[in-house]
Amino acid sequence: MDKIKCECGHLNPHGTIICESCGKPLGNENDDQKQLLNMRYEGVARRSQTYTSNIIDKIWMFFSSVKVGIWIIVILLVASIFGTIFPQEFYIGGEDPSVFYQNEYGTLGQIYYELGFHNLYDSWWYMLLIAALGVSLIIASLDRGVPLYRALKKQRITRHKNFMKRQRVFGSSQVPDYDEKMNTIKQRLSQKNYRVREEKGNIVAEKGRFSRWGPYVNHVGIIIFLIGCMLRYFPGFYVDEHVWIREDEFSVVPGTNQELYIGNEGFHLELYDPEDEVFGESMQRVDGLVVKTYQTDAVLYEADPDSPIGVVGELTEVARKEIKVNDPLEYNGYSFYQLDYKLNELQTMSFSIENKETGDRFGQIDVDLNNPAKHYDLGEGYEVSIIEYFPNYYLNSNNEPATRSSIPDNPAFIFETKTPETPDGERSFIGIMANYDLPSRGQSIEEVDHEFKLSFVDVEMSNVSGLGVRKDLTIPILIVGGAIFMIGLIQGSYWAHRRIWFQRIDGEIWIAGHTNKNWLTLRNDITEIIADTGLNEPIDQAEEKEKLEEEKKENQNKKQEG
Repeated sequence: MDKIKCECGHLNPHGTIICESCGKPLGNENDDQKQLLNMRYEGVARRSQTYTSNIIDKIWMFFSSVKVGIWIIVILLVASIFGTIFPQEFYIGGEDPSVFYQNEYGTLGQIYYELGFHNLYDSWWYMLLIAALGVSLIIASLDRGVPLYRALKKQRITRHKNFMKRQRVFGSSQVPDYDEKMNTIKQRLSQKNYRVREEKGNIVAEKGRFSRWGPYVNHVGIIIFLIGCMLRYFPGFYVDEHVWIREDEFSVVPGTNQELYIGNEGFHLELYDPEDEVFGESMQRVDGLVVKTYQTDAVLYEADPDSPIGVVGELTEVARKEIKVNDPLEYNGYSFYQLDYKLNELQTMSFSIENKETGDRFGQIDVDLNNPAKHYDLGEGYEVSIIEYFPNYYLNSNNEPATRSSIPDNPAFIFETKTPETPDGERSFIGIMANYDLPSRGQSIEEVDHEFKLSFVDVEMSNVSGLGVRKDLTIPILIVGGAIFMIGLIQGSYWAHRRIWFQRIDGEIWIAGHTNKNWLTLRNDITEIIADTGLNEPIDQAEEKEKLEEEKKENQNKKQEG
């Protein structure tokens, strides 16, 4: 884009407000005496205002906009609110989400699931919003911070007189003994911890420049924090899972790529004694037994790294602990917490083939409810096959059998039984307190007349321990990001960037001052510095302008009333 040429001959990039060489305000000459200078970025041009031709420039312009950043934050906040309307999938305890949300919350729950809000914080579009916020912060910081740094580093001492006039705090005086006054002023500025620079009898005093970088330090802290949040979705950085382990079994540790296994050698539950001298009276007020403590005798194994994928090879014990509430097993960054338990979960159901007419029984099949076999051969022509298995049986909205989860809380089966007398097979539906004959191949419901049935024999149950598995390598990153953010917040909140210019122009001493906040403090500093020097105290031109506008309004109101 065309550059802006100042009267001093310097070519300034498009978008420059104050000449980089002489400090003259650029723009409409007619407005020079009327408007205060915009000193937000020292009047320098930003990249988003300079380059606007190709697609990269347009992307830079888009993300450098503060409005875009605010809208991204608003969308993130609204999306996060939607994620808290119903529990996330992680907290529904292994239930089938496609069934759980509809059964628990009706049509709204089904819509919630269909829109993907049940797993919102892991969704691609939510992560894309976080990435967009990070990109916006980075581009906005570079677009403003880099030009601001260059402008402050190279700022001139002697400024154009229009620059001085258009500062918010401005005043002029005619005094003799200019050099003596300047010496007194420089001494007082130093006493107030201003950094003083001098050029040809002109002075600029500055302090608190570091406070200008507070917002950018904030941005750095937020960016580091967002990086820590996004790293949680990369394998190996973050694990927060819930694993259920039955007694005398072991399970792979989530997030370890089958490198670690956790075993349950026994679960123990201790209840408060209702006759206890200390707690007995309180126990009588409670309906039922109260758990005192529960623990898992846990063993941690490390798998053979040379084992084929999907095959559990030789396991080596690496840790052992009695895990109790708030007393976890810790190993190699992983923590295993005792979170929950389930007593007497169905594990094995046993059935035998029974002749309905004679009552004679033949053989027995033991069905592992967590990993049932498809076919059971009892010999002599007796066979049983599982056609369908519903670990947690219920009838769905179409009046069809379905399962709520893979946990065998209410197991039901469709069996096919073959005997020497019925080689074509007979089908039946069996569940808890349910045993119905079903039509076999080629039969209608009216033709069902089975000779055999499967009779319930026995059941085995086991206790199940619920362990929380946690690993978080992002905590140090989040802490660093949060600490940097707080440093930036303090840096920008409790200090102010103040500058005072003293220049000899047209035989007078001109005073101008600027700060990014706390204008009253700046004016008080100037008052104390020029005390007893004979210099006139500068005025706050913004306040004077407001007073003039109020007076105009009052005069207009009086004229209308008159």
